[in-house]
Amino acid sequence: MRRPTTATIVGMWPSREPYFSDRRDAGRRLAERLRHLRGQDVVVLGLPRGGVPVAVEVARSLAAPLDVIVVRKLGLPCRAELAMGAIGEDGVLVVNEDVVELAAVEPTQLTAVERRERAELDRRAQLFRGGRPRTPVSGRTVVLVDDGIATGATARVACQVARAQGAARIVLAVPVCSPRTAESMRPTVDELIVLETPSDFVAVGHAYDDFRATDDAAVVELLQRSPEPAVGAVSAAADAPVRNEDVEVMAGPARLDGHLTVPEHPLGLVVFVHGSGSSRHSPRNRYVAQVLQDAGLATLLFDLLTPDEERDRAAVFDIQLLAERLARVTAWVRERDECQALPLGFFGASTGAGAALWAAADPRVDVAAVVSRGGRPDVAGSRLAAVRAPTLLLVGGRDHVVLQLNEAAAAQLRCEHQVVVVPGATHLFEERGTLEAAARVACDWLVEHLARAPSHSG
Repeated sequence: MRRPTTATIVGMWPSREPYFSDRRDAGRRLAERLRHLRGQDVVVLGLPRGGVPVAVEVARSLAAPLDVIVVRKLGLPCRAELAMGAIGEDGVLVVNEDVVELAAVEPTQLTAVERRERAELDRRAQLFRGGRPRTPVSGRTVVLVDDGIATGATARVACQVARAQGAARIVLAVPVCSPRTAESMRPTVDELIVLETPSDFVAVGHAYDDFRATDDAAVVELLQRSPEPAVGAVSAAADAPVRNEDVEVMAGPARLDGHLTVPEHPLGLVVFVHGSGSSRHSPRNRYVAQVLQDAGLATLLFDLLTPDEERDRAAVFDIQLLAERLARVTAWVRERDECQALPLGFFGASTGAGAALWAAADPRVDVAAVVSRGGRPDVAGSRLAAVRAPTLLLVGGRDHVVLQLNEAAAAQLRCEHQVVVVPGATHLFEERGTLEAAARVACDWLVEHLARAPSHSG
């Protein structure tokens, strides 16, 4: 048994310099966080004007069609800078009834403002597309891209417009966003990808070294230079996984939704166990999963509970139930031809880490490595001493209470283990560079231990 150690990642303190050199730089970095969408039926929609240069890089990386989504704010008749609503294509109208009532706006006034703004919306849509038809989004995954979000008013309308046009899934992706707005936007979309949420957020432009305005002519040129990808271009991508599909995971009598990704010649399979209040759509876990996939690991993200169970707060925090569910999921994995011989790892977050460690102590579960990110290993209680798999405990340096809980839990582990502290990180690893650092360390741990583990014999 190796001696327990505690390590610290250095050089990760947040910088006060601009995060991005320009919108193209931001787009390329955003594209890296969206790589999990490669091979899917995706349409990238940029919000003009500033969002289009960012969206170009995303569309190029995903080999996806690029279009604009045009929306207009409805300003109050007496104070045009204050929004009482917004409109989008296909007759979409969103009204803030509270603002309308407070400002005593008459229906005729609202109609007049809408008529004027809709004429401008139609003009812009025609200008940007040059007479080309709008790219259909019905039944597809729509990635909405802007250069940043302050209040979120325009982004919310864009999401509603895309829903009204039949989008199956909405992914909102931006380089920078106000932390408060980011939290308020999460219920609006299926997935939210934000690179930076500075605690001292003032304006989007502060995140860029070069934030010169993008004019209409530039938007038109960018769209004209981004043609629809050729049929089959995405499926022929060299790095397309062997399996990348939604699955129904059987855990005893429960049917759970999941997503399985298996690259060619995988080193092992990592099962993700999310924390309370999260799901398989967690953007942080999806980002980590992409890092692992790039390193040659298969991943399974799944919902621990059924939709009905999620409404029961007792079930959400029933660690024994969640651990039993995880044990049953591993048994399901072993029944799949492409996974049955792969060494198995667990990646748990928050209370999900406690469930992962509880399950890892189960002699029926053959797991070769465990990683906890911002986890609560303490909720595994006396089961910690029975864990046999090498265990990595990743904790944010500013997550003081959880750090103490992890150090106390580490003292109870009898297996190979390590505590790694990521400086500057709070519980959700939302600070600049912290999630990337955690993902890198987790990937190294899992690759090292799964690569040397024997294949599962069944």
